[in-house]
Amino acid sequence: MLQPVEMRIIARIHSDFPSKFGIPRQSGLVDALTSTIVFEPDYRNPDALRGLEGYSHIWLLWQFSEAVREGWSPTVRPPRLGGNTRMGVFATRSPFRPNPIGLSSVQLREIAMDKKLGPVLRVSGADLMDGTPIFDIKPYLAYTDAHPQATDGFSFSSKEDVLKVDAAAGLLERVPPTCRDALLRVLAQDPRPGYQDTPGRIYKMEFAGVEVHFTVTDGRLTVCDVLPAKDGIPGKTGSK
Repeated sequence: MLQPVEMRIIARIHSDFPSKFGIPRQSGLVDALTSTIVFEPDYRNPDALRGLEGYSHIWLLWQFSEAVREGWSPTVRPPRLGGNTRMGVFATRSPFRPNPIGLSSVQLREIAMDKKLGPVLRVSGADLMDGTPIFDIKPYLAYTDAHPQATDGFSFSSKEDVLKVDAAAGLLERVPPTCRDALLRVLAQDPRPGYQDTPGRIYKMEFAGVEVHFTVTDGRLTVCDVLPAKDGIPGKTGSK
């Protein structure tokens, strides 16, 4: 009989995404996104980070906290395949897994000391929702972790923008200045689920304390409106 394994949450990440909608599908797709990792009180010992400053990138092992289910399925429907084709769960990065564990490679921008929170990590390129629990942090080793000739299977592998984005200057001014470039890059990656492609439909995405309304038609995303988010975003990084 399988025995349960105890996992301890060592930190939580604070990003500009209060919900799953709009988060890049993979880490590193939008390097302009910045986030802050705050350690739980028991793990705020600076000695635990000794030597980490020498690395440019780190691995985050984290929990799909919004996708926890009882039981599991051997197959899932990847959004990039239209949501209708089933593939093996271990051939995808679906959040619906036997263990809801995610893996992301992010750039380590800074290790800072906060008077109240102790050591915090500033990172970029994360694909995590605000408040996501982190189980572990490990250094990224380029000599062994990078495989430039690896094949991507059926996955969408391009890091290039997939949509043209039209956003009036007046609407962009409603977005925190430090978050505007990141927002445009997130929108260019097409935040819609892969199975939704209704021309003229208005989608809504919360980001950096605002709610962005947009439509997508013929490969072009048009921002229709930018309104204050209803609840704001605790721990928002864009205004810092």
